[in-house]
Amino acid sequence: MLITTTDGVEGRQILEYKGIVSGEAILGANVFRDFFAGIRDIVGGRSGSYEKVLADAKEMAIETMREKAEAMGANAIVAVDLDYEVLGETNSMLMVVANGTAVTLEE
Repeated sequence: MLITTTDGVEGRQILEYKGIVSGEAILGANVFRDFFAGIRDIVGGRSGSYEKVLADAKEMAIETMREKAEAMGANAIVAVDLDYEVLGETNSMLMVVANGTAVTLEE
């Protein structure tokens, strides 16, 4: 399935709009990983553990969105938008939401 952030696909016509599809992923952050990530951030290093959590959450959200579009009979999702939020009293959870429009493209 083609998934894109653009409103259409160059060279291919949208035959049918199936509807809006969403995928969500909410992940908890590990206390020790948070502590060591904070130390790395202080010394200017990149936080590989956070980058992996973000990448995993993004892929989960996109996969859920893709499954919903497939169930609607779509062969593509256009105008995809990704949003990231932290949740919880101590901001200890990460939420990633993927939204887009499920469509049928000409073959």
